[in-house]
Amino acid sequence: MAAEVKTAVKAVKRTKLERKGGGLFKELARNKVLYLMFVPIALYFIIFNYIPMAGIVVAFKSFNYQEGMFGSPWTGFDNFEYFFSSGKAWLVTKNTFMYNSVFLAAYLFFSILVAVLIAEMSGKIFKKTTQTLLFLPYFLSWVAVAAIVYNLFNYEYGLLNSVLTGLGLDPVDIYSSTSYWYFILPFFYVWKWVGFGSVLYLSAIMGFDTSAYEAAKIDGANVFQRVRYLTIPLLKPTTIILLLLGIGRIMRGEFDMFYQLIGNNGILMDATDIIDTLVFRSLIVSQDFGMASAGGLYQSVLCFVIIMIANGLVKRYDRDQALF
Repeated sequence: MAAEVKTAVKAVKRTKLERKGGGLFKELARNKVLYLMFVPIALYFIIFNYIPMAGIVVAFKSFNYQEGMFGSPWTGFDNFEYFFSSGKAWLVTKNTFMYNSVFLAAYLFFSILVAVLIAEMSGKIFKKTTQTLLFLPYFLSWVAVAAIVYNLFNYEYGLLNSVLTGLGLDPVDIYSSTSYWYFILPFFYVWKWVGFGSVLYLSAIMGFDTSAYEAAKIDGANVFQRVRYLTIPLLKPTTIILLLLGIGRIMRGEFDMFYQLIGNNGILMDATDIIDTLVFRSLIVSQDFGMASAGGLYQSVLCFVIIMIANGLVKRYDRDQALF
C-alpha cells in the first residue's frame, strides 16, 4: 500500500513538472517576439545595473590597489563605523533629505502649475514660445548655471551687488552666508527642471477627453472651475507616479548642482553638504574607497526603504496607483 502511495505521489509530481515545462515553452513560443524585444533591455540592466553591484564588497573591505576589489582584506562593518563616527553622517543625511524634499515639492507644484497655464493659453504662437523658453534651461549644464550664479552673486562685481551699490545700499556677501542658499538652490533647481516637468504633465492633459471640458463650458464653468474639478483630479494618477519615482531618489542629491554651485566652499559646507558630495570628496581628497562605498551603500539602502514604504502606503489607500 505504501509503495502504491509513493508511486502515485511521484506520478503527480512528474505531471506537475511536465505541465510547468510545457507551459513555459508554450508561453515563450506564444510571445517570442515580445521576449526577443525584451532581450536587449535585460542585457542592459544586467551589464550596467546588476554586475556593477559586485562593487558593494568594497564597503566591507580595506581596499588597496595591489590586491584589488576581491583580494583586499575584509574589515566587516569598520567602514560604516568610520562613516557614522565621522560626525558627517547625520548632517549629510539631513541635508540630502531636506533639500530633496523641498526640490520634489517645488518641482511638482510648479510643473503642474506651468502645464495647466500653458494648456489654458489660447494663442498658439505665444503658447509655443512660452513652452520653448521654459524648456531652454533644461539643456544648460550645471557648469553653465554655476557661471550664471557666480556672475549674479559675486561680492565684488556681481550683478546683484552692482545694483545694490548703485542704489546706495550695502553689498551682500552671499558666498559667505548659509541662509541665502536655502532659497537659491531650490530656485535654480526649479528654474532648470520645471520646463521638462511641465512637458510630462502637459502631455497628460492633452490626452484628456475634451467632451468633459465642453460639457463643463456648456454648464457655465469658468476656467478656474474647470481646472479645479477636471484637470487637477485627472492629473492625480500622473502626479502619484511621478511623486513615487521622485521619492525613490529622495536620498540621491543633485550632485552636479551642489558641486558646481558650492564647490569646496568651507563656509557653506555644513549647510549644503549632501551624501553625494561627501562620497565624492572621500574619493578625490582622501581616496578612502571603503568609506565612500559604505556611504553609497547606506544611501542606496535608504532609497530602497523609502520607496518601499511610500509604495506600500499608496497601495494601502489606492492599489491601482501603486508602482508594483
